[in-house]
Amino acid sequence: MSLLTVGTVAFDAIETPFGKTDKIVGGAATYIAWSASYFSKKVNIVSVIGDDFDMNELEALKARGVDTTGIEIKSGKKSFFWSGKYHLDMNTRDTLITDLNVLLEFNPVVPDAYKQSDILLLGNIDPALQIKVIEQLTSKPKLIVLDTMNFWMTDPFIETLKKVIGMVDVLTVNDAEARQLTNEYSLVKAAKKILQMGPQYLVIKKGEHGALLFHEKEVFFAPALPLEDVFDPTGAGDTFAGGFCGYLDKTRDISFENMKRAIIYGSAMASFCVEKFGTERLRTLSHKEIEDRVKDFIDLVQFDIVLED
Repeated sequence: MSLLTVGTVAFDAIETPFGKTDKIVGGAATYIAWSASYFSKKVNIVSVIGDDFDMNELEALKARGVDTTGIEIKSGKKSFFWSGKYHLDMNTRDTLITDLNVLLEFNPVVPDAYKQSDILLLGNIDPALQIKVIEQLTSKPKLIVLDTMNFWMTDPFIETLKKVIGMVDVLTVNDAEARQLTNEYSLVKAAKKILQMGPQYLVIKKGEHGALLFHEKEVFFAPALPLEDVFDPTGAGDTFAGGFCGYLDKTRDISFENMKRAIIYGSAMASFCVEKFGTERLRTLSHKEIEDRVKDFIDLVQFDIVLED
């Protein structure tokens, strides 16, 4: 099996109530690849960077088994840069700087070696580019997963976003985005509307309150693990998606029952991500740490009860 992700490889500068960083490596595809590499034997990236990017970062990904052939390097150009400041609740943030740089010219080209990937995970980029990627594949993946955000849910992007939603199997959004996309406050009603747009499965991420998985009339809820230290939630959603898809790729099972397990593994990976700034925590994990963290999730919700007649 193999996993292809398309998204940003970028620089971030982050400030939270618990510290701040100078320019560090970030981007959706970066977090996805680091997370998925603990499960999938073959992770492929399509992205674009400037020649200001540290090539040692790409070497570190290669050492994890990630194929970076699809990352285009623009000579004389600067990489995408985002800077943000988080509020005390760590759920809200202010964007301070967004320099699109090479992203303004991004025209994703899928290498021939990637065109038959088993799972396609479309990171948060312009929906028109997401469609371009799908159209370049020579065979339909076993699973297409789409991540998007509120920015694309407004004019002039919304109609293109709805088109790509109709082309995928799984959509992942947060609770606010689900409400914005459907004009429904109830997440159950919002989920029904989104599933009518085309995807078979919907994942609604609720940050520190866990995640919901919807399929037809079935619903599964996975809690978030209470953590003592949360330093940086920036890449948590992408790390979740990488763990979710990586686990599905590893197990070769895309049933609803296995997606429940994938939600837990994705949540476990996200819980590691927030413990340090950027991708730092994701670089040093052991498989034992991951399995122990998954057991923590199981212990969190497992209980015995006797129902009275």
